Amino acid sequence: MQSMDEIYQKYAQTVYRFILSKTQDSDVAEELTQETFFQAIRSIDRYDESCKISTWLCAIAKNVLLTYMRKHPGHDSIEELAIPVDSAEKDVVQAAERVELFRKLHDVEEPYREVIYLRVFGGLSFREIGEIHKKTENWARVTFYRGKEKLRKEVENNE
Repeated sequence: MQSMDEIYQKYAQTVYRFILSKTQDSDVAEELTQETFFQAIRSIDRYDESCKISTWLCAIAKNVLLTYMRKHPGHDSIEELAIPVDSAEKDVVQAAERVELFRKLHDVEEPYREVIYLRVFGGLSFREIGEIHKKTENWARVTFYRGKEKLRKEVENNE
C-alpha cells in the first residue's frame, strides 16, 4: 500500500474537486479536503482495498461534507457560485444565463443533481460515482442521462 503522503499527492485534487462541486466555495472545499485526509489517516486501518482509494476517500469526504452541512445549514446554495467574467457587456448576459442554469440544476431532485455535480464539477467517472452511491456504473450513467434530460426540459420550458 502507498504511504499516506503519496495518497495525498495523488488524490487531494480529486477530493477537493468533489467537495468543491458540492459547496461551490474554494475555502470550505480546501478545509474539508484537509479534514477528509485527517479522517482517512485516523481510519486507514479500516481500508480493506475492496474499492479504489479514490472511492474510499470520496466516501469519507461525503461524510465530512454531510457533517459540515448539518453544522452550517443554508451554506449549500449554488447561487453563491462566483462566476468569472472576462469582458463586461458579453459576460453579464452569459453570467445571468449561467446563474439561471445553476438555479435550475439546484432544483433538480436527488439523486440526479448529485450525480450531475459529481460528474461535471467533480470530474468523477461513472464507476466512481456508482461506487460512492453503492450502485453500479450503469446506474450512474442512466441517472446522469436522466438528470441531464430533466435539466434540458426545464431550460426549454422557460425559453
